[in-house]
Amino acid sequence: KRFHLTLLIKNKTGYGNLVQLITKAHLEGFYYKPRVDKDCLKEHAEGLICLSGCSNSEISHLIYSNQPEAAKNAALEYRDIFGKENFYIELQPHFELDRSKKIYPKLLELAREVEAPIVATNDAHYLAKEDDDYQDVLLAIGTGNKVSDPNRLTMKGVNLSLRSAQDMEELFKDLPEAIENTQKIADACNFEFEFGTMQLPHFELPEGKTIEGYLKELAHEGLKKLFGYTLEEAPEAIRERFLFELSVIKRTGFPSYILIVQDFVNWAKERGIVVGPGRGSAAGSLISYLIGITNIDPIKYNLLFERFLNPDRIAPPDIDLDFADHRRDEVIEYVAQKYGRDHVAQIITFGTMAARAAVRDAGRALGFSYTFCDRVAKMIPFAVGMTFAKALEISDELKQVMDTDPQARQLIQTAQKLEGVARHASTHACGVVITKNPITHYMPIQWAAQSNARAKGQGQALVTQYDMKAVEALGLLKMDFLGLRNLTIIEKALELIEKNYGQRIDIYNIPLDDKDTFGLLARADTTGVFQFESKGMRRYLKELRPNALEDLIVMVAAFRPGPMEFIPTYIARKHGKEKVNYLHPKLAPILESTYGVAIYQEQVLKIANQLAGFTIGEADILRKAVGKKIKKLLDEQREKMIIGMINNGIDKITAEKIWDFIEPFARYGFNRSHAACYALIAYQTAYLKTRYPGEFMTALLNTESFDIDRVAELIEETKRMGIDVSPPDINESARYFTLIQDEFGKRIRFGLGAIKNLGENAVSAIMKELEVGRFTELQSFLERVPAKDLNKKSLESLIKCGALDAYGDRKTLYDNIEELLRYSKDWSRSKESPQGGLFGANISVAPLRIKPTESATKKEKLGWEKELLGLYISDHPLKEYQQLLEKNAVLINNIKPALDGKRINVGGVISSVQKFVTKAHQLMLFVKIEDWLANIEVIVFPSVLEKTANLWQENSMVMIQGRVSNRDGNLKIICDTVQELKAESRI
Repeated sequence: KRFHLTLLIKNKTGYGNLVQLITKAHLEGFYYKPRVDKDCLKEHAEGLICLSGCSNSEISHLIYSNQPEAAKNAALEYRDIFGKENFYIELQPHFELDRSKKIYPKLLELAREVEAPIVATNDAHYLAKEDDDYQDVLLAIGTGNKVSDPNRLTMKGVNLSLRSAQDMEELFKDLPEAIENTQKIADACNFEFEFGTMQLPHFELPEGKTIEGYLKELAHEGLKKLFGYTLEEAPEAIRERFLFELSVIKRTGFPSYILIVQDFVNWAKERGIVVGPGRGSAAGSLISYLIGITNIDPIKYNLLFERFLNPDRIAPPDIDLDFADHRRDEVIEYVAQKYGRDHVAQIITFGTMAARAAVRDAGRALGFSYTFCDRVAKMIPFAVGMTFAKALEISDELKQVMDTDPQARQLIQTAQKLEGVARHASTHACGVVITKNPITHYMPIQWAAQSNARAKGQGQALVTQYDMKAVEALGLLKMDFLGLRNLTIIEKALELIEKNYGQRIDIYNIPLDDKDTFGLLARADTTGVFQFESKGMRRYLKELRPNALEDLIVMVAAFRPGPMEFIPTYIARKHGKEKVNYLHPKLAPILESTYGVAIYQEQVLKIANQLAGFTIGEADILRKAVGKKIKKLLDEQREKMIIGMINNGIDKITAEKIWDFIEPFARYGFNRSHAACYALIAYQTAYLKTRYPGEFMTALLNTESFDIDRVAELIEETKRMGIDVSPPDINESARYFTLIQDEFGKRIRFGLGAIKNLGENAVSAIMKELEVGRFTELQSFLERVPAKDLNKKSLESLIKCGALDAYGDRKTLYDNIEELLRYSKDWSRSKESPQGGLFGANISVAPLRIKPTESATKKEKLGWEKELLGLYISDHPLKEYQQLLEKNAVLINNIKPALDGKRINVGGVISSVQKFVTKAHQLMLFVKIEDWLANIEVIVFPSVLEKTANLWQENSMVMIQGRVSNRDGNLKIICDTVQELKAESRI
């Protein structure tokens, strides 16, 4: 049995010992809950004060169980472990409980008997007494009960609030020493965390090198490699930037930080792990570029160093890194090996109850119906960071139901109290801490959440018990190792290119002015191109006709709420359709690259710097002040900047106009360095798609193969590009999509791993046998793939999708599936028997007998393909209606923005149906239809649905009449009428 115990930290030694106890409780003593034994307590008792614990403590349990002698021995043992002056008997005033009434006087007697001081404590579970109902609901949520359930765990009826000092003094008026000892204990606890000091890990230098000297040496080498000249030969601007950055890095104390990062980034690159060109402000550093941390030239692309490291304010730089997501763990493992496993851990994060989830959880615990809770939850607007306070401001429906419905009021008030409460712990998506001393020198660690239930073996992730903000506050090195799927696509494409062409493309040094690549972008053929896939982005690309990386940087930065409204202005000015005007000539050199439109945070910083005399550091403070929207700060910065501009020769009226011009941009402007990095990744993917389409699409299909709907979309794109996609074949398919090049050209063969319901064991067994040789006939396949790996569902999937077409008709094989399974099992059983092993030939197995049946119809085949592959691959059901559709309807591929508002006929197969309940509680549909070339969304409003509900079924073929809508740049059809598509269909 486990018990509760209270331990308090006296000093730094005590903190270290408590960290050890908590860590060992999680890593070594975990059994449903973290635990430590008394031997562990003895080992780590120094610097700690021990209180005997609440009513669930060992001593209280023994007293309640009428074991006074055992209770005395336990108290003496704790006193021996922690020292006489560090052990107190707790007295808690929870007299509502019979248990407490019995324990309290006995504890007092025991304290006198063992000569242990007493201390008044209070078992506090919530802040105010009126919160007890809400705490009870939270407890019911945690245990999966309803508050109405009998015999459930509850603390109702006991005051577990945080009592005031006056209340405690009144409760213990007969025992004043119990109150006095609380102050005595508080005075003895003198530990304070050390904040504000960076605790960087030790970086191992080559012999005879200093930290600053080695950084400068690496930067010199990079300068020679990337620019072709030494520092002495370099142009003045580069030389000054080089020396300035080094001086700031040295002055702020971060050379080792920079060296640590370059070490693992270059380690990853040397092993073929694709690393992003940079992320965030780090790309603004020339030194980072020279030593390989980033891959975009900050001089050429006019990126600011001061956004990375502010010389006016010493704060650690923020270097976030993108790695190919399938190899991110390799980089973390390298760091763990280099600095020690006890020095590296991922960082914990705590999931909290959001407004909608709190409504559903609270409603379940309160016993309200799912329908009622769901209805109330949906009244809360769906948005990131939405809270009850915001929702009640903007949702009239929510306010009305709270005012008029007592049940809804109870539900919302309860959920409001639970909003923001930590619900679970998980691992931060990318945060990793690297420490100078073992992590437990600073904070406790535990197994990652998913590891607790498993046996403690190798490969489990350790996480800190402090979250990201606490880790940073302690001055520890926190790095973000982000996995980016698009980098995995690039890496896999490069591997295929090397395999097919015998050359390794250096993705970091491809030409950035490739006309064909910009042609692809201008046509908006951007399926699979990072950042540029959305319909809205494609619309702008066609209008923009980008011809330089600068255009892509603008689009990455501007395609978001706020600056998006200025994209048409940028496009019009780029093509000379609108004149560029500046409020003052000094704005021209800052805004000319964006045709007078302020898009980047860096532009705001430069305006404040060059027009108002701010340092870049001061300008960054201005930017942050504007972003926070605090009026007092805003007014201060406005006055300071206008005065600065006036002092710089700009008249007051113009200065005020410039402030009004930049103020909104300062609020939502985007980091140019980050936009430049992501624009470069976008260009890299576009370049590979343009120059190596087969390799790129194969890599893309394999990386996205977990999503069957996405695979269907990508195969459509692959075919549109003129690359054939062959169906799965048991002898030709590999585990993944495979690029095949033969006398017929390039084609992509469907991978077995992308077939729905085909188990991993079956795929592995098939791959293993194919290494030996092809399956020459059906019997060969059934004999060689073990029956334990080839279950009914896997065999059914192989038959239906066409992978076994070489051995017979799909329906015939499917109708004989029990015979196929019988033969497979008999053969496997025979091989395992002693006679089978002795004689080699399996003479005991009855021959395979396939009974002839009707062949599969085209409709059946296509239906099976759609079910298991996500798309029609051997044909398309609409092909037989091609002439009808071309004559009487608009093909989906031909529906363009020019048709906006016009009524058209369109035919297609229904590929998905999404139901939606309107505010009036009526059902409407969002339906996707497709033909053999493209797909489009159809909106079916309640009035139409009421008359046509039976027609909206997946895989049904329909002819629709409706109005084209190009709202927000996304083409849709608003349905007016619909009918089943038949040979004689007319609308």
